[in-house]
Amino acid sequence: MRSQRFEDPSYVTNMNANTNSSILPQLEAVKRASRAIRMMSDRGRQQLLITLAELVASHETEILLENEKDLMRMDDGDPRKDRLRLTPERIGSLVQSTREVAALSDPTGHILSDQVLENGLRIQKTTTALGVVGVIFESRPNVTLDVAALCLRSGNAVVLRGGSDAASSNACLVGIIHKALRAHEINPDCVQLLPTDRELVHAMLTADAYIDILIPRGSQALIDFVRKHATVPTIETGAGVCHTYVSTAADLTKAAAIVVNAKVSRPSVCNALDTVLVDAAVAEAFLPLILQDFHAYSVEVFADKTAYDILQAQGYSDVQQAREEDFGREFLSYKCSIKVVQNMEEALTHIAAYSSKHSEAIISEDADQCERFLQEVDAAAVYANASTRFTDGGVFGLGAEIGISTQKLHARGPFALEKLSTEKWVVRGDGQVR
Repeated sequence: MRSQRFEDPSYVTNMNANTNSSILPQLEAVKRASRAIRMMSDRGRQQLLITLAELVASHETEILLENEKDLMRMDDGDPRKDRLRLTPERIGSLVQSTREVAALSDPTGHILSDQVLENGLRIQKTTTALGVVGVIFESRPNVTLDVAALCLRSGNAVVLRGGSDAASSNACLVGIIHKALRAHEINPDCVQLLPTDRELVHAMLTADAYIDILIPRGSQALIDFVRKHATVPTIETGAGVCHTYVSTAADLTKAAAIVVNAKVSRPSVCNALDTVLVDAAVAEAFLPLILQDFHAYSVEVFADKTAYDILQAQGYSDVQQAREEDFGREFLSYKCSIKVVQNMEEALTHIAAYSSKHSEAIISEDADQCERFLQEVDAAAVYANASTRFTDGGVFGLGAEIGISTQKLHARGPFALEKLSTEKWVVRGDGQVR
């Protein structure tokens, strides 16, 4: 997977410096404040998020002005610019998702098991908040509000480290979050926004005494960097290399609509299509169907030799011949690779080799083919006859998400409210000794 590098030589040189002291007061403050949000009642947390949603709606103009400052600093050709951009519609969606999170059931305080031993000890397994959640992310200011809402709803404090690209937007949103917390007489230190200095990232990654779990959300380079250097337990989210396989049994009109939607509806997000796999038996008929719409959106196409020859023969002279690095690549822009495969087995082999295990789809009217794909493909979300663009916490009825987890422990797929809890054993006795 090829994406913008997070790690640079100057950062690596300085990263082992003793920088913990510069953010230590913030980390200590969030740890102290975590008890306040954990002990807040379920109803209180719901009301807190309703207040937060109202404040975000009423501060729309201010948020857009701060976001414009960030946008002005980014080059128009940067594919991350769409992810950075906030609009009235996107702010409205954030307000709505915050209200939806408020309406969700509290994932903490549930009794998972309850037993009484022969000696009279009562042992219950219960759910409880994780504690302090750290999130390190790039470009997308909507993550600031989504993460804070999910963490507060589940009784967790949160440490946020956004990228410098979104510094003004993030500061504005955290200021609004603090305003909501103060309105409910909750210590605002339970939501901390760290400085964007890269030299401070290492301090966050190694803050075991203050942060209980760390979640990177962004490019593969960021995720790899965090995995390599973090001593805090980590759950990975973010990067997506997504494929759609068009089989011999596909309805080609339906397939074209799904492929085009997956690629162009919002190409800068992790559930957007990166590679189309087309069965050789339908390639000549299918490829022109998607190229017509791809041209309308100026999608740059990188085709393997077979697809390239088919499209050149049909007059699509602007198609580029793919190189090896164009497969397994997260484009995050109006770019797409195409590969012709001889059969479903070859498609499955390609996906196994190049997928980031995010979202994968098959288009086929053969039910047995679809079931085989759904069972064999190893990904957080698998689709039959639908766009990968649906992989989203809000769409899946989870209100919002911290990101899409592509690993297998604790959380997989949309990392949302239900996974922001852990277990605690509660034992009640009356003088028993062992």
